[in-house]
Amino acid sequence: MATMEYREIGCTDLRVSILGFGAAPLGNAYGETNPEDATRAVHHAIHQGINFFDVSPYYGLTLAEERLGVALKGHRNEVVLMTKCGRYGLDNFDFSAARLHHSIDESLTRLRTDHVDILLAHDIEFGDMQQILEETIPALRKIQQQGKTRYIGVSGLPLGVLKQAVETKLLDVVLSYCRYNLMIQDLDRYLTPVAKKLNVGLINASPLHMGMLTKSGAPDWHPAPQALKKVSHDAFEYCQKLGGSLPEVALRFALDYLPVASTLVGMRSVAEVDRNLKTVASTNDPALLEAVQHVIGSMMNRTWPSGRLENSDALLLGIPQS
Repeated sequence: MATMEYREIGCTDLRVSILGFGAAPLGNAYGETNPEDATRAVHHAIHQGINFFDVSPYYGLTLAEERLGVALKGHRNEVVLMTKCGRYGLDNFDFSAARLHHSIDESLTRLRTDHVDILLAHDIEFGDMQQILEETIPALRKIQQQGKTRYIGVSGLPLGVLKQAVETKLLDVVLSYCRYNLMIQDLDRYLTPVAKKLNVGLINASPLHMGMLTKSGAPDWHPAPQALKKVSHDAFEYCQKLGGSLPEVALRFALDYLPVASTLVGMRSVAEVDRNLKTVASTNDPALLEAVQHVIGSMMNRTWPSGRLENSDALLLGIPQS
C-alpha cells in the first residue's frame, strides 16, 4: 500500500486523508453489514492511514452512527469525525434550530464522544432556503460555540443552494456528491471557485456516482435517467475490454482533483478498504481515461432533480435537468 496523502480542509486546522471512510454501509444502506466486519473495517482503515470518517443519523436510521461509535472506542482521537443533522429519513427533514440542538446531542451519545469535528446540515435542498440561511446555519454556529462541533457546513446535490450557503461566509466546510467524477465535473465550474475564494473546505462524495460506475451498475432506486445508466454500463464494459477497472479509474480520477480535501467512499469490510487503498497507490493511464470519457461523450455533466423545485439547479443556475 502507498503512503496515505493528506490535505487541509479550507481554513480549518484539520488535515484529512484524501480517501475518506463513508460509513453509510455500516447502517445497512447497501445491504446487510455484519457488525463485527464493520468494526474490523474501521480499525483496518485507521491502521492504514484513513483518518476521515463520515456518518449521519439518516444512514440506517441511526444504526450507522451507533456502529461507528462502537468501532471508534479507543480510537476517537485518531480520526476526524463528521456527522450531519436535519435529515432523519427518506422524507423526514427538520432544519429548525430546536431539532438541530437535540440532534447533535443524540448523535454524540450514539458516537460515544463529547464532540464531532464537523457537523453538516444534511441535504439542504429539501429545506426552505430562507430557514437554512437565517435559522439553520446560525444554529450550527451556536452548537459550535457550545463546543459540540469544531466546524460546521452543509451538504447536498444541487450546486446552487450549496453556493448560496457558502456565500453567507458563515461556513467552514461544504460537502457535494455526484458532481465531480467520471460522469460529471460541473462542481469545478459552479462551486469550487466560490469555495476557494472564501477558503471553505470542499469534500467530494460518490466518486462512483452512487454505484453507477460499478459492475452491478446503478441500483434500482438510483434517480438517474435510463440513458445515463446505459452509458455508464457501456463505459464499464469498454474499460474492461481495454484491461482496466472502471471503479478504480473513477476513484483515482476523483482523488486527483486537488481542490477537494477528501473523497468519501462507502466501505464496510477489510476487503473493500484494501481495494480502495490499492487505488490510492495507483495512477490512471491517460489513454484509458480518455477512451472511457469518449464513451461517456454527450452524456457528460448530466444530473437529476433533488429536493424542492425552487432549490433546483435548473432555476438557480440554469443547468438542464435530465
